[in-house]
Amino acid sequence: MQVKIDDSWKNILQNEFEKPYFKDLTSFVKNEYENYQCYPKEKDIFAAFDFCTFDNLKVVIIGQDPYHGPNQANGLCFSVKDGITHPPSLINIFKEITADLGKEYPQSANLEKWAKQGVLLLNATLTVREHEAGSHQKQGWERFTDEVIKQISKEKESVIFLLWGGFAKKKTKLIDKTKHHILESGHPSPLSANRGYWFGNQHFSKANAILTDLEKQQVAW
Repeated sequence: MQVKIDDSWKNILQNEFEKPYFKDLTSFVKNEYENYQCYPKEKDIFAAFDFCTFDNLKVVIIGQDPYHGPNQANGLCFSVKDGITHPPSLINIFKEITADLGKEYPQSANLEKWAKQGVLLLNATLTVREHEAGSHQKQGWERFTDEVIKQISKEKESVIFLLWGGFAKKKTKLIDKTKHHILESGHPSPLSANRGYWFGNQHFSKANAILTDLEKQQVAW
């Protein structure tokens, strides 16, 4: 695995790339990609950082694992490539945007357009073996992405963190609440959403209201 990442992030994370755990992680990922079908494509592993530079960052959304089906994962959490069937969680995200902002349900489920506006779509684990959910967990990715969150908290001001579901909410301990904005709700998965823990959270209008107060451009969700 070659670490090709935008320079604005490289400056923040360079020390992490040189630590023994990250070198072990690199060897593990390289071996997995050589011997198994893994996702996303190797060139897209750090896509979240390339589309959303550190300087441009204003919103963080935290996912867990990349999609493990063929042609789905594109390096951005919850996002899939154009032409791919919308996954259930993303359908519920789009439904909430439609209800919250009165926008039409989008045809494309590729969230690159969000990332380019300063939304970091960060999975806790950046790679996965095909059809084996969680197969690359506890190999070092979580340590790395936790450090990403810590550095954002330390180096930035007034970032909006959208924490959906129990896994993402655990990341609150990494965030300085006196400097940043945290919006929490249930996960958009059907299990959580159908129990009433997702719909109506209005996170998209709330995030845009905060951005307006900060005199920053709203996100075109």
